[in-house]
Amino acid sequence: MTGSARHLYVHLPFCAHRCGYCDFVTVVGRRGQHAAYVDGLLAELELERELLAPELETVFLGGGTPTFTKSSELERLLLALPPAAEVTVEANPETVTPALAKLLFRSGVNRVSLGAQTFQSRLLAVLDRVAGPDDVRASVENLRDVGFDNISLDLIYGIPGQKPSDLDADIDEALALRPEHLSCYELEAKPGTRFTHAHGEELRRQAEAMEGYFECVVETLVGAGYRWYETANFCRAADASVRDLRSRHNLAYWRGRDYLGLGIGAVSTVRGRRWRTTPRLGAYLAALSEGRRPLREYEQLPDSVQREEQVMLGLRLDEPLPFASVAASLDSDALARLERLGLARRVPLEDGGPPAPAGALTLTAQGRLLGDAVTADLLA
Repeated sequence: MTGSARHLYVHLPFCAHRCGYCDFVTVVGRRGQHAAYVDGLLAELELERELLAPELETVFLGGGTPTFTKSSELERLLLALPPAAEVTVEANPETVTPALAKLLFRSGVNRVSLGAQTFQSRLLAVLDRVAGPDDVRASVENLRDVGFDNISLDLIYGIPGQKPSDLDADIDEALALRPEHLSCYELEAKPGTRFTHAHGEELRRQAEAMEGYFECVVETLVGAGYRWYETANFCRAADASVRDLRSRHNLAYWRGRDYLGLGIGAVSTVRGRRWRTTPRLGAYLAALSEGRRPLREYEQLPDSVQREEQVMLGLRLDEPLPFASVAASLDSDALARLERLGLARRVPLEDGGPPAPAGALTLTAQGRLLGDAVTADLLA
């Protein structure tokens, strides 16, 4: 049977240091193990290649800090991965030297996602970030110089000590760099981390300001000509007639497409089955060096769970969600109430299909600002 997964995620966990708010699967340093880890990734790819479709739409290297991986090993990995229409690499700005930018470009990468987070030096220190504002600007320049024309910047709001004027300044600084894409995330500090112990009271104060911050981000970026295509993601709209600048890889997640994940802690979802690979580096490398699949936790996804996920993820987008595919998981009374409140509406399918109510479901702009609360109500 031909593989169904057209999307490949590759986890590169290595970082120079661990930021206090981070809860991703990361490994600090370990440069002596970078080559062995790339060996493991390529061995795992061979074991799972039959799950992949003959042609891939996207490849995404996330982390960790993929660009902290030794350059020779990063290049070896990129050249060995299957080609795809969109190949994205996440990067921390301080790692994007002219040489690294050239390496990425000649290795087939055509999209880079930079973790800027904020342009305020005092807030970068709160986040334990190494790169400063000048590093972000230099990294964008280095990428442009070698030919990159699809750059995404990540920003975070709700940082302890952040003021509304700081967020305004961050957005202005980001827009001055003319990125094709922006991801703007609410800071999530996990309970029990050293970050929450150090900033607990300020985090609680910031939580009260999140709604205002979110509205500011949306209003400013839409006003600057960006399409608010997903709850936290924006792409330049002026280029829409020439090319679609949405993250094709992340769209696959939000649309419930099959994807294969490689590496420690990576998640895969293929044909109604989901698994997560062990986060333990030693166990991962040992298994693959012996030709075995690493330890994984498997979960079968019933149709009801897949429908609920389709609602939760699909309604984050600005495109209508086919109603018939999710109707069985919706609370009809809640939907009617949300329609009366102007938070949700049913529309004809974009392909000229049947009219509402058998068409599609979408949230209004106000409903999208309330996001998860509206979706939770629909699924109650």
